[in-house]
Amino acid sequence: MGAYESFARVYDLFMDNIPYAQWCEYLKKLLKKYGVSDGIVLELGCGTGNVTRKLAEAGYDMIGVDNAPDMLEIAMEKKAEDGQDILYLCQDMREFELYGTVKAVVSICDSMNYITEPEDLETVFRLVNNYLDPGGIFIFDLNTVYKYRELLGEQTIAENREDASFIWDNFYDEEERINEYDLALFIPEESNGETLYRKYEEVHYQRAYEPEEIRELLERAGMEFIAAYDAFTEEPVKENSERIYMIAREQGKKNR
Repeated sequence: MGAYESFARVYDLFMDNIPYAQWCEYLKKLLKKYGVSDGIVLELGCGTGNVTRKLAEAGYDMIGVDNAPDMLEIAMEKKAEDGQDILYLCQDMREFELYGTVKAVVSICDSMNYITEPEDLETVFRLVNNYLDPGGIFIFDLNTVYKYRELLGEQTIAENREDASFIWDNFYDEEERINEYDLALFIPEESNGETLYRKYEEVHYQRAYEPEEIRELLERAGMEFIAAYDAFTEEPVKENSERIYMIAREQGKKNR
């Protein structure tokens, strides 16, 4: 089963500990700091649309791209409920296509860590550069090597809730810098008047990148590296930063 197929059903339930409102306030602050206070903004790896919706509420014209149809189906349901004018596209960020350029591209919740090959990540950066307005801004976050090695690797996380339960096993390969998430979901289903729990299994992979590696890939893709911050601050990246934000700027198009 592909990543985020069965998990899509309970994604928002288990992600209710993410302070999306605070994360989006920080993101809006960065957008405005770098000159983007309105206009079209693209979110890569938009998932069920939690961030996309909040940026739309802030007045941005939003496009959301994700390669998981089940996640986008939920995003579309939220869009219908809210009456928001958001364009959702089911595309792989390594191959995404737009009808024109945008003022900014954003990607948070460690979506970029899912691009496990540096060559593919460079391709994503080239596409971002291609679809940004002249001087447009790219803001994205990443889980750090420190987080995978010291906090997630070899850890098991489990939650037993009334609506669903999960067991999440982590395995971090230090040499390859790949973190494998083995996810077991137990989702209730009604059958003949009884509530039974069906087990679903998914495997996710994320790669840990060093900030200098990201900077090199951005520059090879034709972008101008602007800054790297310890998440939710404007302070430099620290040895024990768990999440970092990277900012880059469009500086002329290169052949894809």
